[in-house]
Amino acid sequence: QRKNPFSSDDRLASKPAHTQRGDPTYGRPPEGSRTEQRGKDAHSHVGKEVEELCLIIRSIGEVGEDGHVSVTFGQLFETYVTISNKVVGILLRARKHGLVHFEGEMLWQGKDDDVVITLL
Repeated sequence: QRKNPFSSDDRLASKPAHTQRGDPTYGRPPEGSRTEQRGKDAHSHVGKEVEELCLIIRSIGEVGEDGHVSVTFGQLFETYVTISNKVVGILLRARKHGLVHFEGEMLWQGKDDDVVITLL
């Protein structure tokens, strides 16, 4: 489209050429763009959901001998699914940030109901 003489879209003409892998802007939306803002908003929203998940684990879990609060996945799923249907995804994000610990790569309703989730 950049070379199309019939295109009057100024956005295409102002786009920089392709970036290379070593470039710090590689794979990132242009600064100040609406895409960048949507990404920031999504990141903030997920962060709030992770915080809410941790608060729920603290409220329904039990304090163990080590002082950490723990809850089974089945308990957490039954409580949290009424708030959000993304409980597994939010758990994975919380684990990535070092906020919770559980065994296994993925948790499945029914099959993993007895897996213990520990708030760190």
